[in-house]
Amino acid sequence: MHLCYIDEAGNGQTLDPAKPDAPPVLVIGGFTVPRSQVKELTWDFLNVKKHYRPQLQHVMHLSELIQHEIKGSDVRKNLRVGNHNWRRAAMELVSSLLDILERHDARLLARVWIKEEGLAFNESGVYPTSVGSLTETFQAQLAHEHSRGMMVLDSRTKVKNAPNVHCVTTRKYRTGGDGLRGIIESPVFGHSDTHTLLQVADLVVSSLLFPIACHAYLNDLTWNVHCDDAYAPLREEFGERLKKLQFRYQDPSGKWRGGIVVSDRRTAQSSSLMFGDGKRVGAGAVIPGQQAGPRGVPQAP
Repeated sequence: MHLCYIDEAGNGQTLDPAKPDAPPVLVIGGFTVPRSQVKELTWDFLNVKKHYRPQLQHVMHLSELIQHEIKGSDVRKNLRVGNHNWRRAAMELVSSLLDILERHDARLLARVWIKEEGLAFNESGVYPTSVGSLTETFQAQLAHEHSRGMMVLDSRTKVKNAPNVHCVTTRKYRTGGDGLRGIIESPVFGHSDTHTLLQVADLVVSSLLFPIACHAYLNDLTWNVHCDDAYAPLREEFGERLKKLQFRYQDPSGKWRGGIVVSDRRTAQSSSLMFGDGKRVGAGAVIPGQQAGPRGVPQAP
């Protein structure tokens, strides 16, 4: 059995120079992990928290350690405006996060949406679409692994949660057969202060994918606080590791799907920019590199 943990970074706020702190991207994603690795991954992550938050070294109760969160937004802030020691600690934290994901056979999956300036962004439509896409990727991985699985989404509000599940529930129980046979139940919702691995999902999307996307696709927006050259080292140092952690698969038509998928509404640039192996050669064009798939199987970008 596998578990899949999903969180988001960003929101539906319009990208506008009058709002320099508006998130220029929305990232919905996370990771999958074999059930047999969940406990070890959890403890490794708790040890990472204690290492980078020394005040947690001597907490009396496990619940206190679990509830204390290291937020991806704080990691980004340390990279942008922190001193040398803070920036180094932020990079080391991200490296430690990838270490434990690699160690426990985790796979990354995400939808990254690049906004267009001045245009309304339909978050209520994009979010369920993204969950549906991630569910398909998870189902493909379960079929590949001959496994079953369940998804845990970071809880928002009831009004926002419900549409994100209906798109999966209707596919599982519609007349004509279950198209998501490996997934044992519709996604459930959890809170990050009670579900430790949702904190890992937050760090994946908020301290890695969100800032990398901001820098790779929107570094010309100098007026936006999130488009900062301070994020460049994330892609330079961790892009290749992110690429290898993806789960990618071919659909019946032979098209490669899954992994970290970017929808660039500004210039239609390739997803390969996330990993530093694509080079801008003009609006809407890149020179892509090859991506490594699960278990080292070479795959198309």
